[in-house]
Amino acid sequence: MQVALVVNPVSGKRQGDRIATEAERVLQSLGHETARIQGDDAQHAREQLAKAVETGVDTVVVVGGDGALHDVLPVIVGRGLTLGLLPAGTGNDTARSLGIPVKDPAAATQVLLRGHTREIDLAQTGRDEYVVTVVASGFDSKVNERANAMTWPRGNMRYNIAIVAELRAFEPLAFTLTLDGQTIEREAMLVAVGNGPSFGGGLRICEGASMDDGLLDVVVINPLSKPKLLRVFPKLYRGTHVTIPEFERHRVREVTLSSPGIVAYGDGERLGPLPMAATARPGALRVLVPRA
Repeated sequence: MQVALVVNPVSGKRQGDRIATEAERVLQSLGHETARIQGDDAQHAREQLAKAVETGVDTVVVVGGDGALHDVLPVIVGRGLTLGLLPAGTGNDTARSLGIPVKDPAAATQVLLRGHTREIDLAQTGRDEYVVTVVASGFDSKVNERANAMTWPRGNMRYNIAIVAELRAFEPLAFTLTLDGQTIEREAMLVAVGNGPSFGGGLRICEGASMDDGLLDVVVINPLSKPKLLRVFPKLYRGTHVTIPEFERHRVREVTLSSPGIVAYGDGERLGPLPMAATARPGALRVLVPRA
């Protein structure tokens, strides 16, 4: 293999660089050529990866989380490249959904060497914008907006504080959804479009979503009281929220989301304000996964 390792050195509490260095050592010892891509920002990383691809790279290994993968998808898609993942982020929902070990870098490296390729779908949200996990809009995206504006504290505590602060003033939002050409209107707490089942480090909002069925799972959480919302939140980690009456799901090939003043996030990254369309792109990504 000719491997480009795209490294987020500060991911995983600054473990990304260490994980990449060890993976390079293993790959090179087995005769594989490696090149490290460590851009100053997402645009720089894409530019450096595009140059590496031009020199003959056939495998791209992302050392980081869902955001690091999201940033380089525009370079990978449509070029016949194989993707490998060495989870080193805070969420790692892509790796988790594909069965790649998220807490064992050595085992994840073995997947690069002994795994097999699986073609998975993507959600396309713009000309060169793809999401591999979930497009989130509503309460969760408002929490992200609030958390991103905060300078203190760091880590998950900032997100938890943002949840409490947003909940105080939150009211159900007016959504217009166009599902494979059919338009419906809903008052909802949130709407999520899942290519995969989870986001946010294991929140299984789109429980049951398959990454290779050619469809997107559109999940609507209809209005519920704030106390119930807090009670439902832990259920997301187990996927058992699907039994509540307020849960609604549609499986579609294309969806357009619209809600005044709401911003969408995908793979944990800010995509931009609604309205936004998401289209399923079957088999758009070839990724190395564990053998059964």
